[in-house]
Amino acid sequence: MVDEAIAHCQSLCRAARSQAGIALAATLDRLDSALGELRNASAPAAVGDRPPPPEADEAADGADGADWADAAEAALELDLAGYVTAWNAGAVRMFGYTAGEAVGRHVLFLYTDDDGDGSIAELVLETDQASAEVRRRTKSGDTIRVRLAIMLMTDGLGNATGMHVRLGQVDESLSAAEKASLHARIVEDTDQGVMITDASERIVSVNGAFTRITGYTLADAAGKTPDLLCSGVHGEGFRAQARAAMAGAAPWRGEIVGRRRNGELFPQSVVVGAVRDAAGRISHAFSLLTDISVHKNAEARMQRMANYDALTGLPNQGLLMQLLGQAMTEARRNREPGALLVVEVTRLGAIADTLGHDVGNAVLVEAGRLLRSRLREGDILARLGGGKFAVALPRIDRREHAALVARKLVDVLSTPIAVGTHALQVGTQVGIAVWPEDAEEPGALLRGADVAAMRAGASMEPALQFFSEEMNQRVREHLRIESELREALANGELMLYYQPKVSLRSGRIVGAEALLRWRHPVRGLVSPGVFIPVAEETGLITELGNWVIEEACGQIRRWREAGLAMPPVAVNLSARQFDRGLPQRMADALERHQVRPEQIMLEITESLLVRGAEPVVAIMNELVAMGLALALDDFGTGYSSLAYLKKFPISTLKIDRAFVVGLPHEENDCAIARAIVTMGQQMRQEIVAEGVETMDQMAFLRDLGCDQLQGYLFSQPVPAADFERMVRAGRRLALALPDR
Repeated sequence: MVDEAIAHCQSLCRAARSQAGIALAATLDRLDSALGELRNASAPAAVGDRPPPPEADEAADGADGADWADAAEAALELDLAGYVTAWNAGAVRMFGYTAGEAVGRHVLFLYTDDDGDGSIAELVLETDQASAEVRRRTKSGDTIRVRLAIMLMTDGLGNATGMHVRLGQVDESLSAAEKASLHARIVEDTDQGVMITDASERIVSVNGAFTRITGYTLADAAGKTPDLLCSGVHGEGFRAQARAAMAGAAPWRGEIVGRRRNGELFPQSVVVGAVRDAAGRISHAFSLLTDISVHKNAEARMQRMANYDALTGLPNQGLLMQLLGQAMTEARRNREPGALLVVEVTRLGAIADTLGHDVGNAVLVEAGRLLRSRLREGDILARLGGGKFAVALPRIDRREHAALVARKLVDVLSTPIAVGTHALQVGTQVGIAVWPEDAEEPGALLRGADVAAMRAGASMEPALQFFSEEMNQRVREHLRIESELREALANGELMLYYQPKVSLRSGRIVGAEALLRWRHPVRGLVSPGVFIPVAEETGLITELGNWVIEEACGQIRRWREAGLAMPPVAVNLSARQFDRGLPQRMADALERHQVRPEQIMLEITESLLVRGAEPVVAIMNELVAMGLALALDDFGTGYSSLAYLKKFPISTLKIDRAFVVGLPHEENDCAIARAIVTMGQQMRQEIVAEGVETMDQMAFLRDLGCDQLQGYLFSQPVPAADFERMVRAGRRLALALPDR
């Protein structure tokens, strides 16, 4: 039974060799031979008289000798690719090939069939010289065992040029006892850990390498299962595969994370297989493990050196191109725009020349940290070299948003950078290229952004430049509007106009909507369609929205002080204003101006409703509890749903002008208007139609049962004084039905 088990383990070792590492393959080779001989061993023997392999220094002497080609001992030379470049007379006698037949062929022609794993022992050196014992095949097809003494050959500059290999045939005529002793020593002395379990998965034997690697001795491990080394890092898939191999399936090999006796985790390469007895039953299983921590650490260091900047720790240009390529592919699939920014940090040369390169490097590292602090988690920051960084924005809502990010990066580097006792000022110029307009592959996109950065440095404009001239013009206009809008807030250029809301029952003014207007000192009235989108994108809308609330409340107070009882005034809210602090801000404004809550209505848009029901409902309930009314503006144009009207405490629906313009002749507009009015009536909500401009539109809406209209048919938005005169004069809508 033992003979058959060992024979099966031997075949598994040969199978495992093809997937093992170089060092592990050599051990499997030795273990294979050892297991074969253990069949005939009856008792341990004394240490065998294994002939010593040819020493590397002897190989060196042969390599340097003038007549090594005629030496009796077999020798050959290989280039670094593994092709035979020299073949002496001893090699002719050993393998049967003449020099003409051997020179120019790859050394693999000497390998046996079970050595076809692609690992070339003659080319694998961890030092300048090494030895190995391997099988090789002669011209006649016989397999022989030979000892290799391998020495690295170099040129006069110390550069590797090839390998000099001395070969000696191994005498295999050892006695069974000698072989058993020899093989036992091989198993015990190998660098790979060996663990053997019985059919119940209980550990029965381990070698010295297993103890060195894991910290567990045989006394510690005997009787326990391999779960002794379990780290918990790998999933159930590994456990199932390993147990299947131990139960007789094909050997499993791979890399896993183990746990040493001291609790330390370590990466290991593992081969797991089963051994059967003569009757075909599983008698034992074996695990061969190698600690690959050193290799993994070296691999990680090499990977980092290849992909990351040594000074800042940021991705380098090579890794940037990989990540950018992936981002552009994903964006192309989702039809999303993106952008690449090249950020040039200037004045570093002057700083280094004055204070030294260490200070210059410290400034560069801090600049990278500051840039990273202004980016989203998914954005990519890389260093291209010198003072040049690249920022990839894989997802942007609009192309102009790249300029907003660029402005943030310019701003964060606009203040002096503290390095030791120094506060050092740097300059910044940013070039921007967007995809897919400017380029559809990473290299072209980087070139475009780099060119734009150079233009930014030469321009008298703000220190950022788009690669596309059209984009440059749009961004410059965007930045101009933002700058002038901030000045407008400070200089009192903003004002509120009021558009009356009229009852379709009485024709009287029953309310008004406060609309923001900007009277530019040079260009006159600026359309809200021009500056409101800029305010939304830059976040300036929050400041504008707060100003509108204050101004509307102040105007209501002034009307009251003038003895005029005004109808409720509606104020539009941006989604950016709708936060947990909104109820308190409204309460403060009402208290400051002594305005009653029923004199103010808050209008929200449908986009706010998709931000999440729970927080929005909580804020709305607070506002309604204060006595404020809520209206849903532009109903039907966005994410309209009956579920919203059920969840949210909305008292008024406003039919968007897009559905009013075609009344009463456009069939679809009529159907939509009719559905909105009917739904609002069923839910006891007031219906206001926007953009009413003709008598036919008014008559149709009135007949549907719409409550109010707002539009040029009655009045365009007017200044506060004009609206006051309308109310005082009792102006009414002509042809409205009498009160019912």
